[in-house]
Amino acid sequence: MFQKCEGIVLRTTDYGETNKIVILFTREWGKIGVMANGAKKTKSRLAAITQPLTYGYYLVQKGSGLGSLQQGEMIASLRSIKEDIFLTAYASYVVELTDKSTEEKNHNPYLFELLLQVLTYLNEGYDPEIMKNIYEMKMLNTLGHYPILNQCAVCRSTEGKFSFSIREGGIICHRCLEKDPYHLKVSSATVKLLRIFYYLDMSRLGNITVKQETKTELKKVINGYYDEYSGLYLKSKKFLEQLDRFDKGAF
Repeated sequence: MFQKCEGIVLRTTDYGETNKIVILFTREWGKIGVMANGAKKTKSRLAAITQPLTYGYYLVQKGSGLGSLQQGEMIASLRSIKEDIFLTAYASYVVELTDKSTEEKNHNPYLFELLLQVLTYLNEGYDPEIMKNIYEMKMLNTLGHYPILNQCAVCRSTEGKFSFSIREGGIICHRCLEKDPYHLKVSSATVKLLRIFYYLDMSRLGNITVKQETKTELKKVINGYYDEYSGLYLKSKKFLEQLDRFDKGAF
């Protein structure tokens, strides 16, 4: 039985001399794997539409196991991303985070739309660091984590000067700092952005401008939270950090 789906290519694996196994994240079914016969051939009609970071419609023959990709129609190649090594690195991280955080055939149209929105914004020239931070914050619920950002994680107060506590799983007010001697001191701007990134509807996003010192604080908080709670090791994140050091002249 042939069925049409809307999907984004997360990754591919070579299978034999001419075939590929393609992992799609679809609006209709969540993450699925399909066999693309002959897709490695240069002249194959499946070659272009099975490239990672391609967004399109796909006709799939579904079975109990691995489906078979029959044909596809590209909606967007996300060319600007693919032509820029830094944007490719950020997009690769976003799709690997999606891949490692989801189970196969777990229907999640909200996450599909979120992934599509972030990749589209990256392609349109939005700040890639901020897009990455937004996606990381919004992926926490998918991973089963719910940071406390609208009140102190210890005393529940909504007033005061806040820091971030990895141990307490959210912000803590100045009255509760002794509860975590390893708390991260952050600006009020960082606290506000963490809330915005976590709660904001992506379709309402404007172009956000963030100071470098605030970006540094955001990165420290989000990285610390993921390192403590996610259990994920992402190769794309390591590559992204190497590129970041290169861009800042650290080599």
